[in-house]
Amino acid sequence: MKGLMGKKLGMTQMYTARGELVPVTLIEAGPCYVTQLKTIERDKYSAIQIGFEPLDAKRLTRGEMGHLQKAGVPALRHLCEIATKPDESFEVGQVLDVGVFSTGERVDITGTSKGRGFAGVVKRHGFHGGPKTHGQSDRERRSGAIGSTTTPGRVLKGMRMAGHMGSARTTVSGLEVVFVDKDRNIIGVRGAVPGAVSGLVVIKEARKQ
Repeated sequence: MKGLMGKKLGMTQMYTARGELVPVTLIEAGPCYVTQLKTIERDKYSAIQIGFEPLDAKRLTRGEMGHLQKAGVPALRHLCEIATKPDESFEVGQVLDVGVFSTGERVDITGTSKGRGFAGVVKRHGFHGGPKTHGQSDRERRSGAIGSTTTPGRVLKGMRMAGHMGSARTTVSGLEVVFVDKDRNIIGVRGAVPGAVSGLVVIKEARKQ
């Protein structure tokens, strides 16, 4: 399975060949370095560990730096694993760039959604809210009853209520690759991507093609 780490640059618009205006998210993806190989014989599963975004070696611990020096790669800020098929071949120290993806391909993108703080049920779950009249002036954005009577006599686990919203690991599936710029390490996908500008994202080959 192909995969890269990248940084969200922002959104723009593009015209398709049919003259359709579509929203596009720009991502600076790679170059990423293969820092470790996971094999079925040794680790019981097949995957590669990749690193992204070089930084000053003084920012890493001695254990982290030793791990990267063993792979023969520079100091890297982020590491993650990408599952691979047993028949796929990679080498430690190999450099991966946006060229692994092509225009028209489908990808899954994972990121951390924007934090919204403590949110009510209308914003968090899309509740309709109470009536605006008949003495309900203080119930417009509140939920209704959250529990039943004797049976079961408690609030059921998983009840949708107000609470912390956002700052969660989120995946958007099946986004179309609109363009690939190998010279600037930029990939454009149609649609929105989780997270804020400069947020870290992981781009993988779509599981559902």
